Amino acid sequence: MKRGPAFWFATWFGCGLVPKAPGTIGSLGALLVAWPLAIHHGWQPLWFGGMAVAFLYPAIQSATAVSNASGRKDPQIVVVDEVVGQWLTLAGATRLTPMALLYAFILFRLFDIWKPPPVRQLEKLSGGTGIVLDDAMAGIYGAVILYVLGRFNVY
Repeated sequence: MKRGPAFWFATWFGCGLVPKAPGTIGSLGALLVAWPLAIHHGWQPLWFGGMAVAFLYPAIQSATAVSNASGRKDPQIVVVDEVVGQWLTLAGATRLTPMALLYAFILFRLFDIWKPPPVRQLEKLSGGTGIVLDDAMAGIYGAVILYVLGRFNVY
């Protein structure tokens, strides 16, 4: 498989190449970008939602390219979908604290693995669309719960 820009973006610059739990590593890779932006540059939670939306099209395109090149419907090395979903979950935070990031991580991974409706149905869409949109929906579920936890001052 050609390791061009689409490959590196889809694997979130190599996070997806980790042999064990690449989706978890992709989510952590998203948080490694988010943390310094929030702490050192003052990014607000909704800005991560905007960034996730901005990444949707290139994420779908790169996921489709890697899926087609590998001959697999949803190759494990594609983790840019986890990045989009993780950032969508972060958008639900009432404030960005270390605990908020931990809760965001746990919530997104929970919904990504559990796949409640319509997450599972979105996964069935063709190509990169299904690869990315199921994680985006899991991220939206995570954002709602993270927001509620924040309103109750859990983090």
